[in-house]
Amino acid sequence: MIDDAHGVHDFVYDARNADIQVSVNGVLKHRDEATVSVFESGYLLGDGVWEGLRVYNGGVAFLDAHMKRLYAGAKTIDMDIGLTPTELSQQLFDCLKAQGMTDGVHIRLMVTRGIKKTPYQGPRFTITPPTVVIIPEYKAPVPEIRAKGVSLFTAHIRRTGPAEQDQKLNSHSKLNCILACIQADKAGADEALMLDPDGFVATCNSTHFFIVRDGEVWTSPPDYCLGGITRGNIIQVCRENGIPVYEKRFSLFDVYSADEAFITGTFAGTTPVREVDGRVLSSLDGPITQRLSDLYQKLIETKLTPIT
Repeated sequence: MIDDAHGVHDFVYDARNADIQVSVNGVLKHRDEATVSVFESGYLLGDGVWEGLRVYNGGVAFLDAHMKRLYAGAKTIDMDIGLTPTELSQQLFDCLKAQGMTDGVHIRLMVTRGIKKTPYQGPRFTITPPTVVIIPEYKAPVPEIRAKGVSLFTAHIRRTGPAEQDQKLNSHSKLNCILACIQADKAGADEALMLDPDGFVATCNSTHFFIVRDGEVWTSPPDYCLGGITRGNIIQVCRENGIPVYEKRFSLFDVYSADEAFITGTFAGTTPVREVDGRVLSSLDGPITQRLSDLYQKLIETKLTPIT
């Protein structure tokens, strides 16, 4: 475990990661030799899209949903990945199979526009096909983090709307989230809670946010947040199991007086929230949070694409 572990993305140390192979445009390279050009669009401009995926029991969880989001993002930025979803999935499988990685793996799949002939933002200056990088690592969340819950701090950095940069786009350009993360870190919190332009709760800097009030599960509308795969799955299991769930606007008033709260993401699934802006919530890992965590784990087992 890393020494200063405190956030939901901190992980248990695994020595196997020292020798992982990274796929760069379909070619496997030792992590120390896996590089891209300084003229690459992702490095120069953050011009690209990406996905984080999990491997469980010989399969990739929710692969179709992740591919759908990746290709929608590529279409939005007018980037032709150059591979079909099936071909890209096979490239991912080949990377995993070559290393015998079948469980407990987190994948970072990145597609950036390609190498530029000179540093400039215009796509017409790109001289190669897109760069596809697949980084698989053995990663497990730090158990103590779930046990103690996470703390959130409300950042002054707001989520933008589609008139600025549509938050549905899972792009490499994450500077507003990074600034919010820095602010939360300076305040001693684990994650930043971010508001929409009108001051209602939107999402966190790297996860999605839910509260529980009087047996109801609330999360923000999708207008100012990424179309989270785990977020959508939590909403799904609520509806399938008779748990009232609402995508609605709510304020910090509703958060501070909530019965429970939790965050969601591909890496850690669901993680209880302990406190927000110094207000300790009524229940840590309360009954609904626990139930949804269990239901989500069961859903994962039904949504695994075998590594072939």
